[in-house]
Amino acid sequence: MDIVRFKNIRKIYEMGAEPVHALDGVDIGFAKGSFWAIMGPSGSGKSTMMNILGCLDRPTSGQYFLQEKDVSTLADDELSDIRLKYIGFIFQSFNLIPQLTVQKNIELPLYYLGWDAERSAARAKELAAKVGLETRLNHRPSELSGGQMQRVAVARSLAVDPQLILADEPTGNLDSKTGEQIMELLTELNKEGTSIIMVTHEPDIAAHAHHRLHMKDGKVERIDSN
Repeated sequence: MDIVRFKNIRKIYEMGAEPVHALDGVDIGFAKGSFWAIMGPSGSGKSTMMNILGCLDRPTSGQYFLQEKDVSTLADDELSDIRLKYIGFIFQSFNLIPQLTVQKNIELPLYYLGWDAERSAARAKELAAKVGLETRLNHRPSELSGGQMQRVAVARSLAVDPQLILADEPTGNLDSKTGEQIMELLTELNKEGTSIIMVTHEPDIAAHAHHRLHMKDGKVERIDSN
């Protein structure tokens, strides 16, 4: 079963006299429990695809099914609810809140879900241990290395036990050794059943995924699979 599916998805941006077809009739499904890497040159449609997958943007036309529900025309508040409950995000720039400790950064999605403090703290501690940061709970982002900050971001993405993790260049700001450690962590999460879709420019990082989707000019150019 597909966890997400695009049916003839188009995204057109009006920029001056010429419309830009960021996505041009994309049809593709991502199976539940799979691990994908989206690749392609700048302007190929990678970021637009990720924004629509993450319910951060809507397609101009076509249908986007998440867990077999068409979410392409939902209202903003409904999309926000889906992002919170079903999708975990990992960003290249970590997107941690500098004033908050590791524990509080991990707890943040749970705060918006209305979890009580005790339950949230227990979940944050469990996830910090999962990513090897159980001794850093009271540290702030400025006191962490880049790899540690990305581990916090991974833990935060798992807070609500999401069906899908979207990772946008998750190793882009890390050295190669630390990047490999993050990829080992994501690979382990995928083995546990989490679906992962990742954007990357790096072939060695993409090699960790089961499938590599190559985009060009808003279209699917080809798919390579292990």
